[in-house]
Amino acid sequence: MAAGRRAAGLRLCATVFLLDMAFCKGFVEDLDESFKDNRKDDIWLVDFYAPWCGHCKKLEPIWNEVGLEMKSIGSPVKVGKMDATSYSSIASEFGVRGYPTIKLALIRPLPSQQMFEHVQKRHRVFFVYIGGESPLKEKYIDAASELIVYTYFFSASEEVVPEYVTLKEMPAVLVFKDETYFVYDGKFQHFNSYKTC
Repeated sequence: MAAGRRAAGLRLCATVFLLDMAFCKGFVEDLDESFKDNRKDDIWLVDFYAPWCGHCKKLEPIWNEVGLEMKSIGSPVKVGKMDATSYSSIASEFGVRGYPTIKLALIRPLPSQQMFEHVQKRHRVFFVYIGGESPLKEKYIDAASELIVYTYFFSASEEVVPEYVTLKEMPAVLVFKDETYFVYDGKFQHFNSYKTC
């Protein structure tokens, strides 16, 4: 009789634990290649993991709690996870070199001239990266991670920027401020002088 109650209690605990894990997982989105296009309107906190990685497996329940907490406090930041071995090109874009890697996806793409004009009207100061994968883009992503609380960071193709913008070389980082622009000169410490606060 006591053994039966103990077994029933263990089953109940296991069920509650599994339901809790399933509930928490509901707030962490499994991301795939569509993330590249779907992230445009949101800020994402993403865990890049490898399925075989022991540290990644240990992080998973904690990461699920992060998703639940962000949802419960009403944060606009969405929480996701991506198998970096299956989506290596996206992981590479975010500078993932080991597992697990957590990145805050802050750089929003500007897919059209209309969107660029909209951003110019809404923000007094913002940064735009123009070009493909490069060491400059990695520095840009790092700077965005540190300075996101002060200003806005975007990426665009050369065709999207206004005609009055002259680029001598690519890739490039542009700073738009007060109806004009500046081309990044190679020293990221200058970003501090462009903060909006």
